[in-house]
Amino acid sequence: MTTSDTAVHTQPFQAEVSELLHLMVHSVYSETDIFLRELVSNASDACDKLRYEAIASPALLGEGDALKIRIIPNKQAATLTIADNGIGMERQELIDHLGTIARSGTKAFVSKLKEAKDGLGLIGQFGVGFYSAFMVAEKIVVVSRRAGESDVWTWTSSGGSGFEIARASDEEATRVARGTEIVLHLKDDAKKYLEAYEIERIVGAYSDNILFPIELVPEEGEPRQINSASALWQRSKSELTAEDYKKAYQQIASAFDDPAMTLHYRAEGRYSYAVLLFAPATKPFDLFEPNRKGRVKLYVRRVFITDDADLLPGYLRFIRGVVDSEDLPLNISREMLQNNPQLAQIRKAVATRVVSELESLAEKDPENFARIWDAFGAVLKEGIYEDFERREKLLALSRFTTTSGEKRSLKQVIADFKPNQTEIYYLVGDSIERLKSNPRLEAATARGIEVLLLSDPVDAFWTSMPSEFEGKPLKSLSQGDLNLDLIPRVDDKDEANKEEPAADEGATIAVIKAALGERVSDVKASTRLTSSASCLVADSQGPSRELERILAQQNRAMKTKPILEINLRHPLVTAITKAQAGSKVVDDLSLLLLEQAQILDGELPEDPAAFAARLNRLVLQGLG
Repeated sequence: MTTSDTAVHTQPFQAEVSELLHLMVHSVYSETDIFLRELVSNASDACDKLRYEAIASPALLGEGDALKIRIIPNKQAATLTIADNGIGMERQELIDHLGTIARSGTKAFVSKLKEAKDGLGLIGQFGVGFYSAFMVAEKIVVVSRRAGESDVWTWTSSGGSGFEIARASDEEATRVARGTEIVLHLKDDAKKYLEAYEIERIVGAYSDNILFPIELVPEEGEPRQINSASALWQRSKSELTAEDYKKAYQQIASAFDDPAMTLHYRAEGRYSYAVLLFAPATKPFDLFEPNRKGRVKLYVRRVFITDDADLLPGYLRFIRGVVDSEDLPLNISREMLQNNPQLAQIRKAVATRVVSELESLAEKDPENFARIWDAFGAVLKEGIYEDFERREKLLALSRFTTTSGEKRSLKQVIADFKPNQTEIYYLVGDSIERLKSNPRLEAATARGIEVLLLSDPVDAFWTSMPSEFEGKPLKSLSQGDLNLDLIPRVDDKDEANKEEPAADEGATIAVIKAALGERVSDVKASTRLTSSASCLVADSQGPSRELERILAQQNRAMKTKPILEINLRHPLVTAITKAQAGSKVVDDLSLLLLEQAQILDGELPEDPAAFAARLNRLVLQGLG
C-alpha cells in the first residue's frame, strides 16, 4: 500500500462542481426536501447494482443483512445519516463519483440554474442529485466500503473548493461492513429534517415505491420501515390511484411534474412481462444527446438489470419507466441483451403499444397529447424517417404548423383539400417566420392551398424519403417541377400581373444563363411565383436545399448547384430582356435575381461586397 493511499488526500472539485455547489449553498431552491429523495434514490441504485453483480458473484452479498436503506437522525449531534448496504465505493470511485460530474450537460445545468427563479425541477433532469445535500448540510462525510473489499474510505467536504479522502477510522470501518454511509451535518435552518414526521412525509411523497425497505432509526424506539417497498408495476391497476402513479413516475424518472401519459399493463402468453411507462410533459436536458439513449429500466423478476437495454426505439427515448420480465435469465449480460430474440420481441411489442397509446391519447385527450407533442414532437418525427413499419401511424400522430393554423393533423389537411388537389404540399426551412414569407408559397396561396411549414431539423431528413398519407403523396414546394394549374384560384389579386407582358422565355433564360454561368445548374420559368421575381429550387432527384444545408454544416455533403426559377412577368425580369445583351446591366440584374433568392432562403450571397456594390450601382442608375 502506498503512502498516498494511507495519507489524507486533499483534492479540488471539478470547476463545474465548484460553481454548482456555490449555487446550492446559496439557496437557489425554495424547496429543499428533494435532497432526501435524491440520496435515497442513490442508495436504492447502489442496492440494485449489488443485487445484479451478486448474480455472477454470490459471495458479494455474504451472510449480512438483507439489502435495505436506513435513515438515522441524531438531534444531539445535529446530523442526519442515510446509509445503505449496497455495492459501496472504493477510493477512486469516491473521487470519480463525488468530485466530478462526468455526465454531459453539466454546463447547461449550471446555466439554467442561474436563470431559474426556482431550480426545483432541474436536479432530477441533470443527474447531480448528491450535490443537493449541500442545500441543507454545512459538511458532508461519506464512508464507504465496496462489496468484497476490506478497505474503507471517507470522503469529506464542506462545500468549498474541494474535498478530502482518507482511510476510515476503526470505528467507521466497523460501522460500515458494506455499502455507503452519508452523514449530513445540518445547517441551523435545516434542523427540521431531524424530526421523524418530516422524514416520513418526504419518504412517503417521493420514495414509497423504492424496491428496498427504508428504515427510520429513531433516537428512541425500534427501527421501523416507512415505505411500502413494492414493485408498483406488478400490482393490479385496480389497486392503484392517479396519485400512486404520479409518485411512481416522479421516483422512477427523477421528475417533479405530472406525467402526460401513463401506460400500465401485463403481457401474458409466450413471454410474460409487466410494463409501467410514462410520457413526461417537459423535456429532459439530454433529449438530443448524440447517443439517443433511452431511459426505460429493465428488471427481471423484480431484479434491476440495466437502464441501457434499448427497450424502445430512439424516437421514443423520452419515455420513462420499467419493463419487468418473468422469463429472461437473471445473469443476462449487456452483450447478450443486444441479440436476445426474446428481448427483441418485447421491444417490438412495447414500442407498438406505446404508439397505440399515443394514438388513443391524441383522440381522447387532445390537451395532454398536445403537451407531449410540444415537448417531443421533433423526436417522434425521427420515427417517420427510421421506422417504415409505423410510418403511417407516426404521420397520423404528427401535428404541424401550416399556412392555415397550428397543431394541424394530416387528416385535417386532407379534409380541407381544394378541388382537384391530389397532393399534400410542404415547405422546409429553418424558421416558421421565414417560411411564411417564402416566395415559393405564392402559387399555393393564390389557390388557398394549405401548406405544411416544417422548421425542425429532422423535417429535412424524413421528407427526403418518398412519403404518402392515406394514399396522398407529400410534395415539396421547393423541389422538382410544380403544376397547380388544375386547382382553381381563390385569390385574384395577382390577376393584374397577367396583363403585364411576359418576357420572352427562351431569350431571357439564355441571357440569364450566360450571365450566371456555373453558379446555377439551370434557369427555368417558374410556376410557383406570382409576385416575386425569383426563387431557388432543388432537382427532384437530389437532396432538398435544407437537407443539403444541414449536411454541409456537418461536412457530410457536397454542395450542389441550385435551379433558379424566374417569374417572366416580373418587371426585373422583363428589364433584362429589354437591356442590351452582354451589358453590365444584364449581368447585374441577373446576379441580383440569384442573390435575392439566396437571401430569401436565409443564405448570404457568395460575395457580399460585390452584391452591395452591384445593388448600389443599380439604385443610383434608377435615381439618375
